[in-house]
Amino acid sequence: MRSRVGAGLLALLWGSAAVAGCSSAPAPAAASAAPTSAASASAPVSGGASATAAGPSSPAAAPSVAVRATVTEKLAAPWGLVVLPDGDLLVSERDDGRILRVAVKDGARTVAGAVPGVVSGGEGGLLGLALSPGYASDHLVYAYLSTAADNRVVRLTYDPARPSGEQLGAPEVLLAGIPHGPRHNGGRIAFGPDGLLYVGTGDSSDKALAQDTGSLGGKILRLAPDGAPAPGNPFPGSPVYSYGHRNVQGLTWDPQGRLWASEFGQDTWDELNLIRAGGNYGWPVVEGTGGRPEFIDPVVEWHTSEASPSGIAYADGAVWIAALRGTRLWRVPLDGDRAAAAPQAFLTDAYGRLRTVVADRDGTLLLVTNNTDGRGDSRSGDDRILRLTLS
Repeated sequence: MRSRVGAGLLALLWGSAAVAGCSSAPAPAAASAAPTSAASASAPVSGGASATAAGPSSPAAAPSVAVRATVTEKLAAPWGLVVLPDGDLLVSERDDGRILRVAVKDGARTVAGAVPGVVSGGEGGLLGLALSPGYASDHLVYAYLSTAADNRVVRLTYDPARPSGEQLGAPEVLLAGIPHGPRHNGGRIAFGPDGLLYVGTGDSSDKALAQDTGSLGGKILRLAPDGAPAPGNPFPGSPVYSYGHRNVQGLTWDPQGRLWASEFGQDTWDELNLIRAGGNYGWPVVEGTGGRPEFIDPVVEWHTSEASPSGIAYADGAVWIAALRGTRLWRVPLDGDRAAAAPQAFLTDAYGRLRTVVADRDGTLLLVTNNTDGRGDSRSGDDRILRLTLS
C-alpha cells in the first residue's frame, strides 16, 4: 500500500503563506521564488522520513524557482499548452476556441485557427491539447472540447505554412458523449509513454456518474490514437481506465512510467492521486482520504482553498501542480510511489490563478496563468505564459 501525506502533516502548510516571486518580461533579471512549505518543520511524513532530513541532492530538498521570462502575455482564458518540436508553443483559448502558436524567441503569436464546433460557457470550451506521438510525420494535434451537448476528443492537422487563421484541418471526432455541464468538464489530455491517449473527465456535477463504469464522466480514459478503447483496458471494450473521480484536470508520468493525476475536491479535500488501472478513487462516497479498502486514497491532499489543482507536470524529482483558487505552484517531491516530504508552495499570490504547467525539454517549466476566465482578478498583461528555471 502506498504512503500518503495526511491531513495532520499538511496542516503545517496552512499557517502563514509568503508571497514569492515577481514577473519580468523578457526578464532583465530573473525573479527568484522561495517556497512556502513545511520543509523547515520537523514533522515526519509517512514512511518515517523527516521533512528536515533531506540533503541537497534529495528530491525532498526545496529548489530555487526563478521566473526567467514572460514568454507571451495578453492571452484570453488560456487552457492547454504543448511544445512543438522546434520549441515553439501551441496554446488553446477556452472561450473563443482558438489555437495560437507562440514563438519562444520573441513571444510573437500566430492564430493557427479556431476549432469548429466549440461551444463555450461555464467551465466548458476548448480545453486540453496534445501532440500526436508521430507528430513529426503526421502533424496531428489532439484537442478536448465542449459542444452544446457533450465534451469530446478530436484530432486535426496543423500546417503552419498556410495563412494565419487557416492552418487547422477539419476536426476528426475520436470520442464523443463525454458528459457536459456548466462545471466539472475535466479536459486534460496527454499521451503516455505507452503511446496511448489518456483523457481526464469530470462528473459534470452529476455525482453518480463517477461510480458508473458505463459512463464516461468522472473518469480517466485510455484510448488508442484513433480513439478506440485501448487494448488491455481494465473494462473490456471500454475506454475507462480508472473511475470514482470528481474532476480530473492534470495528468503526468514519472520516469518509471507511473501515472499521476490531480483532482478537484468539493468542499474540503483536493487530491494528487497515483493512478492504477481499474482503480476506484471514491468520489462521491468519499472526498480525500476515506481509509476504505474498496477505494484508493490520495497520495497528497490539500484544503480546497490552498489548491484547486489543474495542470501538473513531472520535473526535477517532483510533481509540480498549478493551483487555481490556491494561486500558487505546488511541488510534491517523490520517493517512488510516495511523497518524500510535505508539499512546497512557490509563487504564492504572485501571478494569480495558475491553470497549466508543462516541463520543457531544456529542464525549465512553462506556467500558464488563468485570470481572464471570469473567476480571477485580471492584472495588467494577463493572461501570460511564464518560463521558470529550477536550481
